[in-house]
Amino acid sequence: MTDSPKSPRGAPILSLRGISKTFGAVSALTDIELDIHAGEVVALVGDNGAGKSTLVKVLAGVHRPSAGTIRVGGQEVTLDSPARAMQLGIATVYQDLALCENLDVVANLFLGHELSPWNLDEVAMEVRAWTLLQELAARIPSVREPIASLSGGQRQTVAIARSLLLDPRIIMLDEPTAALGVAQTAEVLNLIERVRDRGLGVIMISHNMEDVRAVADRIVVLRLGRNNGIFDRSASHQELVAAITGANDNSVSRRMERKEART
Repeated sequence: MTDSPKSPRGAPILSLRGISKTFGAVSALTDIELDIHAGEVVALVGDNGAGKSTLVKVLAGVHRPSAGTIRVGGQEVTLDSPARAMQLGIATVYQDLALCENLDVVANLFLGHELSPWNLDEVAMEVRAWTLLQELAARIPSVREPIASLSGGQRQTVAIARSLLLDPRIIMLDEPTAALGVAQTAEVLNLIERVRDRGLGVIMISHNMEDVRAVADRIVVLRLGRNNGIFDRSASHQELVAAITGANDNSVSRRMERKEART
């Protein structure tokens, strides 16, 4: 495990300090600290109940933190709604993708953000869709293809591309490779790297350690709503599992007990 590394990319575009969230008597997050820099992928990992989903919802503006500060671009901000999060450049792609299967790729990309909504500029939207997908080297057969006919990896690509239309600074991906085959997973991981190369900060939530180690610059482990380690991609599978399950905490406790017994 490493200490929080200083990024060569300069000041973080997103910084969390002391973020806590309670639901009545239940503490979901406690004193969370996290920095995201432009042009890096940060994986957020942890067991079920670790607080990943709650933290994502805090950053997406769904939940307001009970304590702590959030800074975007060095300025302290309040994320009190999803619209405010988007306004500040934080986009979220949830696991269910929220795509309309009966609509084509163009309609899904611009859903809610149509060009000239009272007199749809279909040509301009199609050109913009092709341009964006080509920049991402996406393997979409046609932007007029219905979503229902696309593979899981292609659907994930459309969902990510849709989030990029509003020029965010940070994009959060919730389990982007879940339920995908080997080829589709590789396609999505390549897409994540291309998003990073565009200068965005990427937060990737995943249970798949191999996918995480393939693309993440840093791996942040949450356990029981608290920070439990920051690793780089060279960390071993055993180290990550130990931090996720708390085995590292137990080993520390045992060493302390043995030391006390000797004294």
